[in-house]
Amino acid sequence: MAHAAPVPVRFTEGVAHGFPVLRSAQGERLASGELTQVARGDVVESRLVFRFQDGSLYDETVVFSQRDVFKIDKYRLVQRGPSFPESVEASIDRATGNYGVRYRADQDSAEEVLSGRFTLPDDVYSGMLGVALKNLSPGESATVQIVVFTPQPRLVKVLLAPHSVDQLTIGERPITTTRYTIKPQLGMLASLLVVEVPPVQCWVLKGDAPAFVKFEGPLYFMGPTWRIELN
Repeated sequence: MAHAAPVPVRFTEGVAHGFPVLRSAQGERLASGELTQVARGDVVESRLVFRFQDGSLYDETVVFSQRDVFKIDKYRLVQRGPSFPESVEASIDRATGNYGVRYRADQDSAEEVLSGRFTLPDDVYSGMLGVALKNLSPGESATVQIVVFTPQPRLVKVLLAPHSVDQLTIGERPITTTRYTIKPQLGMLASLLVVEVPPVQCWVLKGDAPAFVKFEGPLYFMGPTWRIELN
């Protein structure tokens, strides 16, 4: 397996505003989403919010720089409600080196509050794997890392690898996409699991203006397979 490494900037991120949809594996609409992205110089703030029909909330914000390579500066995640077995509000800041987590194992459990020091490696891409995939050269694989909260923050290596070239349809227009597999390299964490990690796949439109098309996989660690699609 390749060593994790920062992803070079081939295509800079800019201002964006979109409305993705979250569905179950069977196609049932679970949540309406909103993606807002603002660029100030070479620093980008991207926020993805899903508001579920059952009242649950998934709110993920990442601030990153794009100077030669992509690098996360700040990360914040909020997930709560009946669609999630655990409630989490977590944040990490590269500049201060601090993290904070508010965690509840279930609705009947007491809230745990954790804080401490955490060093963000340069190859962490939580909340921006789609950006990393858009910047891979055709046929290129990469190993990066993400942060998972258990509830303490832990680093997990992730292999991003092209799987196939797939024909999809957006509206009535056929497009040619690259399907990537996103495979966590769990190491010792794997021995703690009683079930296999669900497969994760992402479809990206390549070319001079690459774009995210579709995602299939868990939205949280060991969660069910959901789909994120363009509205």
